[in-house]
Amino acid sequence: MIFDIGLVFFMKNLKRDDIDFGKTDISKLFTKIFVPTLLGLLSGALIYLADGIFLGHGVGSDALAAVNIASPIFLITTGLALMFGSGVSIVVAIHLSRGNYKAASINVTQALFISVFLMVIITIPVFLFPETIASWFGSSGKLMPYVVDYLIYVSPAFLGSMLIVLGMFIIRLDGAPKFAMAANAIPSVLNIIISYIFVFHLDMGVKGAAIATSISQWIGGLMVIIYMFWFSKTLHIYKLKFSRTSLRLTIRNIGYMIKLGISSFIGETAMACTMIVGNILFMRSLQEDGVAAFSVACYLMPLVFMFGNAIAQSSLPIISFNYGLGNTSRMNQTFNISLKVAVAFGIVATLIGIFAKDEVISIFIESGENAHQIAASGFSYYAISFIFLLVNLTLIGYLQSLERFKPATTFTFLRSYIFVIPAFLILPLFLGDIGLWLAVPVSEFLTFCIILIYMVYKSEKQKAAIQ
Repeated sequence: MIFDIGLVFFMKNLKRDDIDFGKTDISKLFTKIFVPTLLGLLSGALIYLADGIFLGHGVGSDALAAVNIASPIFLITTGLALMFGSGVSIVVAIHLSRGNYKAASINVTQALFISVFLMVIITIPVFLFPETIASWFGSSGKLMPYVVDYLIYVSPAFLGSMLIVLGMFIIRLDGAPKFAMAANAIPSVLNIIISYIFVFHLDMGVKGAAIATSISQWIGGLMVIIYMFWFSKTLHIYKLKFSRTSLRLTIRNIGYMIKLGISSFIGETAMACTMIVGNILFMRSLQEDGVAAFSVACYLMPLVFMFGNAIAQSSLPIISFNYGLGNTSRMNQTFNISLKVAVAFGIVATLIGIFAKDEVISIFIESGENAHQIAASGFSYYAISFIFLLVNLTLIGYLQSLERFKPATTFTFLRSYIFVIPAFLILPLFLGDIGLWLAVPVSEFLTFCIILIYMVYKSEKQKAAIQ
């Protein structure tokens, strides 16, 4: 009862911010959305970081490697949530810019219902057949017990995480970015506390970290549910209709959201694919210690990805809203600011990865372990990818905002599968183990070059059309 009263009071104080996507100064508007979005996403990334840090020091490098093998399933489910979230965000932003509030709310309801349904379908086989999933993701016999434990107890978190991610998009458009941030931050803080207790004080190991994640994600999911049903101002949950016409319209709307948001899904599955392929090849070349070393990069890549995601998500509603109004000037201002922020963050992240690699690796793995030495030998190469990743995400997010889903999807697919898998397979043939660390940087760099060529070509074509 006390928790309910406190939560209601907390929501009333956080749920409303004054945001005008069409008139507020762009730099102020971007900052007002970016700061809480970044903090919210980073707090979500802390869940994975906390698990890695606690397991690496509390259990050992094998536990760290095991969670890295299990993590792709979490990235796949997060990708689904981001796909529906970014897709519905674009559609709803355009509806709101035109005053179509009912249509916006119906789209929100459809996105929530379908994504919940899909997440339940995914959760059940992961819970029932964890050994099969672990084998698909490259687990060795030695790591199998750890991976199975983690998959079983983390699977309930998928639905809660989906509600948090999707809710973040919807609640921001409803005018409450601070609450969207809180729905990410509160579960993250709780996860750190609970995971620390379970791993270090109750000696629950990998299982304890997974249970902590499930508990914390469901608390965040409940916050989103309570907000949408009782505290939303513009975007409301509508009662679904199941007539033939309603189902046909729902399928049409969901299909359009998927087309707009598919590049976000591919982006997340790109990391999952990178982890799976990397785990298999690191296991083949360097055994469990190699996978543990690679896991450091895999824990930090989502952190950098969250920076890029925050930049793209913050500019997305502004650009989409003004795209609906036909205000090109505000769209260009937003794009320029987001690109500058991406470059700045990318340079800082890359420099930290190169010049402070030992300190970064020691956060996860004790300095005397073999896995630490393996990570130290290659992490500075891997860090080169950070700047290109951030810029690529920003450019792809810009294309998404303009409903250019074909090029956005194509470029995401390039960095996800077309470049990274061959890079993992070919570079080690010429560069040895260093080639494994360079696969992601090469993939991101090639993608950046192709996006740049495309955008220069489009710009020149538009100039020629005007003349």
